[in-house]
Amino acid sequence: MLNIGHLRKQAKLFLRWHREQYYPVAARIRAVLPRYRRLTDREVLAQPFRLSDAQELVARTVGFNSWEALRWGSHLVTHTRTGTTAMTTLVAAEPQLYVRDILASVEFYTRMLGFSVAFTYGEPPFYGQVFRDGARLNLRQVDHPVMDRRDTEQLLAATITLEDAKPLFLEYQEAGVEFVQPLRTEPWGARTFIVRDPDGSLLLFAGRGD
Repeated sequence: MLNIGHLRKQAKLFLRWHREQYYPVAARIRAVLPRYRRLTDREVLAQPFRLSDAQELVARTVGFNSWEALRWGSHLVTHTRTGTTAMTTLVAAEPQLYVRDILASVEFYTRMLGFSVAFTYGEPPFYGQVFRDGARLNLRQVDHPVMDRRDTEQLLAATITLEDAKPLFLEYQEAGVEFVQPLRTEPWGARTFIVRDPDGSLLLFAGRGD
């Protein structure tokens, strides 16, 4: 069964993060609570956010419409290990990219790829997030390469889906972006291209075919 005590602590943690202006929690709030959906991260953190809001956030994350519904229905939910699927909804995934210089990476993603900065964290910054429409990429500065064989094996760091890849390919081509793979139509019909960022991370952009 769901552990109500643990979920209460999780709600209090979300509340504290909001009060401390911890930007990563803003993306969770916006994705799960409909009334925050059209707000930016900064606007989400500027809005009033009470314990009841944090409890609703936790409840919706595990598949209930409200904290009250979670309290009354939690005894019916078990984990997949016991044979019954838990009522959990996955709301988003954010690739984690490792970079040598976060400010240089932010410059690349904003100036070359048309992303915007959601936040940077630390003095000096060592962590941040950039976004464009629904795509979000987390940037983590590290001193040493995380994967030494990424370049030789052409390993993808992230896949970003969109309606049609061609207009974005043309935009990036005009901006002088480096392509590892130019626009092409795959055997299964999708049109894709691959971009390399300054740290060697490969980003696959995939859209529908003709």
